[in-house]
Amino acid sequence: MCSRNHWLRLAAMTAGLILVFAAFPGDQTAYGQDEIRIGNTNPYSGPASSYGTIGRAIGFYFNKVNDEGGINGRKINYISYDDGYSPPRTVEQIRKLVEQDRVHLLFQTLGTPTNSAIHKYVNKKKIPHLFVATGATKWGNPKEYPWTMGWQPNYQTVSKIFAQYVIENVPGARIGILYQNDDYGKDYLYGFKAGLAEGIERAGLTGDQAPRIVMEQSYEVTDPTIDSQIINLKTSGANVFFNISIPKFAAQAIKRIKAIGWDPLHIINDVSTSIDAVLRPAGLENAIGLISAQYIKDPASPEWADDPGMIDFLKFMDKYVPAESRNPAFTVYAYSVSQTLVYVLERCGDDLSRENIMRQAANIRNLELPMLLPGIKINTGPDDFYPIEQMQMQRFDGEKWVRFGDLLSAG
Repeated sequence: MCSRNHWLRLAAMTAGLILVFAAFPGDQTAYGQDEIRIGNTNPYSGPASSYGTIGRAIGFYFNKVNDEGGINGRKINYISYDDGYSPPRTVEQIRKLVEQDRVHLLFQTLGTPTNSAIHKYVNKKKIPHLFVATGATKWGNPKEYPWTMGWQPNYQTVSKIFAQYVIENVPGARIGILYQNDDYGKDYLYGFKAGLAEGIERAGLTGDQAPRIVMEQSYEVTDPTIDSQIINLKTSGANVFFNISIPKFAAQAIKRIKAIGWDPLHIINDVSTSIDAVLRPAGLENAIGLISAQYIKDPASPEWADDPGMIDFLKFMDKYVPAESRNPAFTVYAYSVSQTLVYVLERCGDDLSRENIMRQAANIRNLELPMLLPGIKINTGPDDFYPIEQMQMQRFDGEKWVRFGDLLSAG
């Protein structure tokens, strides 16, 4: 670890790799008195292991917080377990965090299928399940699940933004869709179809003027490749490709499309836009022209060279993040969502009851973070569990993502 006051313990356990970021030595039996225990699960192994960078970066950010005195005099004890992106393992690890580690809250547990597996359990146990690392629409349902809250723009409304872009820019589009066959993929798919229907009706489009979906292809997260699906989509005659996949399969799709000579307008979902985890493995030259949307500043973009928030972020990277763990896109995400949690915990004062943690999380007003795009603010309420609801379109130019257009509502 980067700081003399912190250590990283890696141990092989029966359930998988365990990452424990311990803030300080000494007595930890006085629960809630001198520490804040934060539990997390992340896929440090398995098909979604590229996301493991997020879990590690959160730990590095909490090391920074502890070096600066902690939160209201308490140090953060961050406990992160590997679940391999496997729902049964997630259930096992979350039970351990709640029943053995006795964490104050769960934070940034990653993945739609994995969070779905623990959704009822954590709400029954009344454990704050905050800022989950997935944009599924279900995480904004405080009436039925008052202990679970999302953070990033939700998938359905993001895909509605993409649908509207297609309607406005590709008259009579023939659309092919690749999606992951689980709640994550189906949530995007549902939103895209709803957005098409709403946009077509609003614009009064009929016949050949109206875009239509000509083929849908799904894949399982355990599949080795999606080559056959890409070939099928090309054969369908689609001239727009909506790619709803996690980084491993997103990179495969980008590379395969070029290899077979298919040249559709390629829209990639916002969770797979990392240059290091997706575009570089696919070949940057193959990714030129990709369309997506974003809400966080891109560390690779020169437009932020003199931005104070970016300067501070890069200082954090230099001091706390080892070279082998650096993925700027994922790290800036982890940095920002961790800042949101720190804001909530600071507002808790000396009351670290689970009820107060949720109360503060559900009362965020116009919070501006240094690495969110200008104009984007975080807001929540007792009936509003969607913290971020704005995005901006972007296009990849071969080296970096370039923003265009105005901020669009994702809510």
